Amino acid sequence: MEIGIIILPEYSWKKASAIWQQIEEIGFDYGWSYDHLAWRTLCDSTWFGTFPVLSAAACATTRLRIGTLVSTPNFRHPIQLARDAMALDDISDGRFILGLGAGGPGLDERLTGISPLPPRQRSDRFSEFVEILDQLLKFPRANYDGKYYRAVDTVMAPGCVQQPRIPFAVAATGPRGISVAARHSTIWVTNGSQKHFGTQCQEDALALAGKQLNLLRNQCEVIGRAPTSVISMANGSVMGDNPARSADSMVRFAAECAGLGFNAITFHYPRASGIFAGDTKLFARAAAKALPHIRDMSS
Repeated sequence: MEIGIIILPEYSWKKASAIWQQIEEIGFDYGWSYDHLAWRTLCDSTWFGTFPVLSAAACATTRLRIGTLVSTPNFRHPIQLARDAMALDDISDGRFILGLGAGGPGLDERLTGISPLPPRQRSDRFSEFVEILDQLLKFPRANYDGKYYRAVDTVMAPGCVQQPRIPFAVAATGPRGISVAARHSTIWVTNGSQKHFGTQCQEDALALAGKQLNLLRNQCEVIGRAPTSVISMANGSVMGDNPARSADSMVRFAAECAGLGFNAITFHYPRASGIFAGDTKLFARAAAKALPHIRDMSS
């Protein structure tokens, strides 16, 4: 089983560089960062641009797969996002993963003055968003004519280091989003219940995640794709009872996820206070102890 860590883009680079290097040294497979203009209770706090932070992280590491978790159409245009992703794929020498999500109503929309879309239109827009990104990153020249997005004879040079394109990590919890993941993703990510983000008990969250995973597998079979070709990742920080608090709880959470069929998990790097708060030194020791046991697990 693979394991990732989410580092919010809130640290000055002098501090952040040590964190990114530390998680690579501990042995994490993935290093993720949120791609928002601001986020929830941290809207008045320090918050840096995600792509510059990930570019620096790529230069500070050598093995770690890095990515957004997630970029959304709430403020990202797919052509510019594709160019930024292509650049990061080059900077990281093929270690970049483009995490994508539909984007819910919230600060990103409010800060840019965009009128929130109803759920069905939000899903329609997300489907187009992923489709046009797939075209832009897969082919040297792209044309796309949709309801929400257009690309007119758009040249994408030099193309991606990773072929046929950069991998997508699609975060989705509902049927339509999971269908998009089945068609386009290398990794599918679930937070359990999006409505009860971070407040659902671990038993209920895992039961829901198991149902979502079964839906993903069914969608893959419908389109003729092998379900095992999609890495399934559970976000333990928002669908568990703080499973990152100790090595034993990390291992137990991973074992429960593996029993459901998941083959990857991720946690948040502990913050000093507030949401995702924890002791960074204790976390580092616990993760170093837990990772060898988690890596040996199979779904």
